[in-house]
Amino acid sequence: MKTITYVTGNWAKIESAKHALEPLGFEIDNVKMETPEIQADDVVEVSKYSAKWAAEKLNKPVLKNDSGLFVNGLKGFPGVYSKYADETIGEDGLLKLMEGIEDRSAYFKESIAYCEPGKEPVVFEGITKGRIDTKKSGTYGWSWDFVFIPEGEDKTLGCFEDEERWNFWSQDAYKELAKYLENIDE
Repeated sequence: MKTITYVTGNWAKIESAKHALEPLGFEIDNVKMETPEIQADDVVEVSKYSAKWAAEKLNKPVLKNDSGLFVNGLKGFPGVYSKYADETIGEDGLLKLMEGIEDRSAYFKESIAYCEPGKEPVVFEGITKGRIDTKKSGTYGWSWDFVFIPEGEDKTLGCFEDEERWNFWSQDAYKELAKYLENIDE
């Protein structure tokens, strides 16, 4: 079993990686450390920079993730500023911003960067489409889960327990990562 060091303090990201990668033969190790988060317009650039920084600092291969909620009716806001928006205005603030806006379509974009020391990061992306509800609902999850309705559903992610909720997230990024890792010579 190959081990991947996931640099994050977010238990949900760790569990998502385990859920996706352990059945494929990868063990997820975790290091909680702050990494620089550059100001960029794309989660890909943020994850790449953080992964490279962490790989050099730890001197081992790492996995770093950045994600954002992009609301089409708000011209992509909060996007790369999702964490800040969550901490400042939260779901209630987002719902207030959405009042009177017809286009409630939205998506989560996840960028997973894998980087080995001395090399450039390799990035894998996933998109989860859906829409923003008009009210908060649910008791599971965190943050935007209480207002985001996945495509093809009629209730928010917050209405689904962890095992069910993970099935809505795009697994494409993790699958591509697993394929890539299987081909790396040890």
